[in-house]
Amino acid sequence: MADAIKNIEKLKATFTNVTSEIGKKIIGQQEVIEQVLIAILCDANALLESYPGLGKTSLIKAISEVLGLKFTRIQGTPDLMPSDIIGTYVIEEKDGKKIFKFQKGPVFANIVLMDEINRATPKTQAALLESMQEKQVTVGNQTFPLDLPFFVLATQNPIDQEGTYPLPEAQTDRFLLKILVGYPTMDEELEIVDRYTAAKEPTQLSTLLSGDSIRLLQKLTRQVPVANDIRKRAVEIVTKTRKTPDLIEYGASPRASLSLIMAAKAKALIDGRKYVSIKDIEEMAYPVLRHRIILSFQAERDGKTPDDVIKEVMK
Repeated sequence: MADAIKNIEKLKATFTNVTSEIGKKIIGQQEVIEQVLIAILCDANALLESYPGLGKTSLIKAISEVLGLKFTRIQGTPDLMPSDIIGTYVIEEKDGKKIFKFQKGPVFANIVLMDEINRATPKTQAALLESMQEKQVTVGNQTFPLDLPFFVLATQNPIDQEGTYPLPEAQTDRFLLKILVGYPTMDEELEIVDRYTAAKEPTQLSTLLSGDSIRLLQKLTRQVPVANDIRKRAVEIVTKTRKTPDLIEYGASPRASLSLIMAAKAKALIDGRKYVSIKDIEEMAYPVLRHRIILSFQAERDGKTPDDVIKEVMK
């Protein structure tokens, strides 16, 4: 493990190769790809928010292919039941006897994409809570461990809120990051059109990592050292969200401080550095905090976004 920390520059080359391979299918969105990888290195979950048609599903599928992880997709709908996600018991005949056998649901994978999570009912959303936090599911009086590594990457659409069930604060806090997926530039969109309207065979991606190597990288992430002044800066940012009533009605919890330090460690590892910098903390503050704060009436009336408020908090 110590040797791996010493050769951290080689890890930077590994992550460069991973992003380059994903880039064979996904044009642009480099920041989004990096933040998803950060969530994976932190053994945590991420919430992606964007308008329809920006390739969220394709992006997550491409990441799972390159990382060598099993991928499943669940479409959130109002009639989706918890058993549709975690699985259920079915009757099976064996040796002339009928027995109950547990039929695993799509949550038994390494990367689970919960598409449009806010269209699922609160009961179904809650079914994901145990799997997200405990890496296991309980059906009846039996508990089933999930495949490791395990991540939930959920998406939601910021428009068309009719017929949706907003995620409660307790559940959004379970996501390490809230990642905003923006529109591509004009050049990127031209390349997307050229690539996906031509008469070419679909690009096959190479698998560069495995589940075991990702679990090793997760251990390495925790070993990246953080100086006391950097750690203090991270905690100062989080505690300030609880002391700015003119901008924030409800601030972030101590879990946000943990998340900010871990995300900064993963950012340093991806960049090939043996230390966490102030820049890492300030860059990761946006995706770590934007779903953990509730803006005040005054801030909303002034048309401020969570990112605007986070920027003011960090001044």
